[in-house]
Amino acid sequence: MKFGLTGVGSGSTARPELLAEVAKKAELLGYESVWIPEHLAVPVEIRSPYPYAADGKFPGGPGAALHDPFVALGFVAGCTEKIKLGTGVFVLPLRNPLAVAKAAASVDVLSGGRLLFGVGIGWLEEEFNAVGMPFQDRAARTREWIAILKTLWTEETPRFSGRFHSFPPVGFNPKPVQKPHPPIIFGGESRAALKRAAELGDGWFGVRYTPESVKPQLALLKELTEKAGRDFSRLEITVGLEPGLSPTVDVVRQFADAGVHRLMVFAPGFIPRSRFATDLYPQMERFAAEVMAKTAD
Repeated sequence: MKFGLTGVGSGSTARPELLAEVAKKAELLGYESVWIPEHLAVPVEIRSPYPYAADGKFPGGPGAALHDPFVALGFVAGCTEKIKLGTGVFVLPLRNPLAVAKAAASVDVLSGGRLLFGVGIGWLEEEFNAVGMPFQDRAARTREWIAILKTLWTEETPRFSGRFHSFPPVGFNPKPVQKPHPPIIFGGESRAALKRAAELGDGWFGVRYTPESVKPQLALLKELTEKAGRDFSRLEITVGLEPGLSPTVDVVRQFADAGVHRLMVFAPGFIPRSRFATDLYPQMERFAAEVMAKTAD
């Protein structure tokens, strides 16, 4: 099992000194990765239902501090040596695909091949409206954007002709360090989201699960992956814990038995900085000593 921290580079870890401190602490203790959530803009009035809460209410707000993921991960890359850098998850259809491909490749190169590229199609229609990007065709554009990213990252002189975007042969360098490209990990809980992961992804990212609740999701993902003619065993499964579930050795082993490869076990950005020394860091240390030492890859 691999262990990651989510909510990094946002909230209380938006301050550069705390972002660097948390990342260095995680690396020193042996955590495998840090992940940053993202929104380009958070509308003051939100009518779109938040898909990861029973009441449909987005837990953040317009005052939430959220860095640009690639800038923040580049910063973390510069103050660490080996911890992996994840976007958890990046709203791909909000942007121009060439700009995304360039930023992601830059982070991968400058970090020495540490980028984990978590992506999603987005749920916040008001954010798409604010950016001036269409909301309704975002799933189709995401599929095309993935094809564009892979083309730019792998072909010597990439060119592309698609429904939404086309370009003639171009030079696109440097290429990512990871070959053929950084892992593309799809987020989302719906059947359509799982289908995208099954057909296009290198992994899947689920948000709030127990060892039991993740099993039907993984069974469906396996079915869809095999239907797509792909090898399910090659997909890396990442999940966050159901709130209130303690990641004990037994719980971690149950997740591993269910087919999970990576667990998100702490979210520093959601913890007040006044509690880092007294609460967050001691918990991270105890978990590393008592759980990771017995269950980490």
